[in-house]
Amino acid sequence: MLKLRTVLVPSDSKRYDLDPKMLLNGELRHAADGWHAILPLGKVNHRLWLQELPVSGSSIAVELQLDSDFDTRSQAALRFWLALEQRPSGPSLLSLSLQRRQRLILSMRALDGWLAGNSYRDIAIGLFGRQRLPERGWKTHDLRNRTIRLVQTGVSMMRGGYRALLRRAKRSR
Repeated sequence: MLKLRTVLVPSDSKRYDLDPKMLLNGELRHAADGWHAILPLGKVNHRLWLQELPVSGSSIAVELQLDSDFDTRSQAALRFWLALEQRPSGPSLLSLSLQRRQRLILSMRALDGWLAGNSYRDIAIGLFGRQRLPERGWKTHDLRNRTIRLVQTGVSMMRGGYRALLRRAKRSR
């Protein structure tokens, strides 16, 4: 979420006006801490937070906090600026690969089965089909281990790990 505020700008710089009527094109809600808006611009929904609604014709600025999420916020600010400039914003920062999305879907389905009290074998049958499971040797089969890992991932996500999806992966140093 980008924090916006109105500012005075020098006459020689380009002004970006955020007309309150423009905010009404998206979702605008008032809360105790200010105004929250979802503004569709450039095929992207931008999430904005304003302490007060800007006066028509006033310029805006983005405030970025220097913290561990600064890189994500600065990229969001750049994408917002590109949308204001009516330029392509590029790929989403948080987009997941097809393989990652499929694994998350399987994890949630495995978690549902586990929470319903099903055995790992029953969960594996539901996820992969009976034909892929052996009649004998289930304890050492790779689908058993995969099913257990999927359930563990689902439990981790349920216990708050889903927040990791909202942040870009940190680069190892």
